[in-house]
Amino acid sequence: MTKQPALVLVEPGKTEVRFIDIPVPGPDEVLLQVNRVGFCGGDLNGFRGLFELQEYPNVLGHEVGATILETGGQVPDPFKPGMRVTLNPYLNCGRCLSCRKGRPNACQDNKTMGVRRPGAMTSFIAVPWEKLHTSSRLSVRELALVEPLTVGFHAVARGRVVAGEKVAVIGCGIVGLGAIAAAVSRGADVIAIDIDDSKMRIARLAGAAHTINTTTADLHEALLAITDGDGPDVIIEAVGNPHTYRAAVEEVAYTGRVVYIGYAKKPVEYATGTFVRKEIEILGSRNCLGDFPDVIRHLETGRFPVDAVISREVTLDEAGAALADWSVNPGPITKIMVNLDNGI
Repeated sequence: MTKQPALVLVEPGKTEVRFIDIPVPGPDEVLLQVNRVGFCGGDLNGFRGLFELQEYPNVLGHEVGATILETGGQVPDPFKPGMRVTLNPYLNCGRCLSCRKGRPNACQDNKTMGVRRPGAMTSFIAVPWEKLHTSSRLSVRELALVEPLTVGFHAVARGRVVAGEKVAVIGCGIVGLGAIAAAVSRGADVIAIDIDDSKMRIARLAGAAHTINTTTADLHEALLAITDGDGPDVIIEAVGNPHTYRAAVEEVAYTGRVVYIGYAKKPVEYATGTFVRKEIEILGSRNCLGDFPDVIRHLETGRFPVDAVISREVTLDEAGAALADWSVNPGPITKIMVNLDNGI
């Protein structure tokens, strides 16, 4: 059999299952059997036509839990058939300023799987062995959560979070939950902010000490109460909304740090005097940089609420409809995972 089914995002609002070639691994590649792939917020925005980097048509998928089937002749000995792995889905150019500075996550020509090159929403993929991360303790289901959590872990690293700081995370989707888990692991006192009580319950399980539902509480007053009138030392925005972009700057403490992960879909207007008077730092955070081992270690502790985070598990044939459903009603969903174990 030389063909396999794959979920393709054809154009905004349209997916279909197409048959693509089963790859043959090169000398420095491994052939993976893909077991689980998660949908991410980028997939959702690509489906909605709101992700500026998304290319069409494209096989979706970059949050991967897989098993090694075969290794090329130049793959080092530690990688063996049967090992459970996840992978770094980013491909950097190696030439731009970011790459030359050792920050390939911000590569000016980054090509993420499923966004600017074919993804993993299929049964078999071939990848360079250097992109693999292994764990004998994690299931393929848990390994498929590693990549989205690394995005939140990287944002916390960008914010230089240290023990004892008050850290507010706006948005309790999977990336926000990664930021919560990372901040908690550094000893911070974490405040989770969202509009959905069910997501904030998961945030509590991930380690948040406080929650604020902005549909029922005044964000400013609630943050002042929790922080003894100072505001949070660090605010991480994981929504991508002009209102929350502004709120982060308005609510962060004097001399605090704001870290933006989300892509705001519209221009954001600021009263610039706010961040000048406060002398705050405003930082962007893109993808991840060396965060995979940290996330794997955190998941191996068993402290992350894996079962609570996975809202729905579907087959490849059901995946397109599940993505469309998520687009219509995103509120209840934290993570949709596609189970490929029943493929060819």
